Amino acid sequence: MEVGLYFGSFNPIHVGHLIIANHMKEYSKLDEVWFVVSPHSPFKEKKSLLNDYHRLDIVHKALYNYPKLRVSDIEFHLPQPNYTSRTLVELKEKHPKHKFSLIMGEDNLATLHKWKNHEYILDNHEIFVYPRPGYNKPDTLKNKKVHLVEAPLMEISASAIRKGIRDGKYLRPLLPEGIWDYLEEQNFYR
Repeated sequence: MEVGLYFGSFNPIHVGHLIIANHMKEYSKLDEVWFVVSPHSPFKEKKSLLNDYHRLDIVHKALYNYPKLRVSDIEFHLPQPNYTSRTLVELKEKHPKHKFSLIMGEDNLATLHKWKNHEYILDNHEIFVYPRPGYNKPDTLKNKKVHLVEAPLMEISASAIRKGIRDGKYLRPLLPEGIWDYLEEQNFYR
């Protein structure tokens, strides 16, 4: 089975995440896409993150009607801060028959050279890249393991959603079905 790993804090997950993941599943050779909920990205501050298990629960709820999109908490069980290369090793040990690829935007691909063990990632895993507004094609796209997938351009950001919720904006259309109500019930991001 070929699995695309879509890493993120998903703070919160929004329709842009679902559109990209579903598009990657449908328009690439991937059999499934796993949302890898990251407790803490080494490139982000942790203070703005909702509790790890709340975010994991929200992603579970958002993926309810998507049989080929799954959620993974693998990084919850690894030392923090964690690095993608370590997660890939761990997943391969747990699922030796699966082939794991990464899904990322052009913005992340442009900074891949800064990632810990980025050579290992490029040598051992394919990367499926979706376009991001305002980014030029990085040189990394010349690597035969890196594939640009023409996907819809998404200009939805979780940080803008958090700010909008804090400001009392009605953002239900930007969130997967049922997630707005759950965030309201829990008083998250207020």
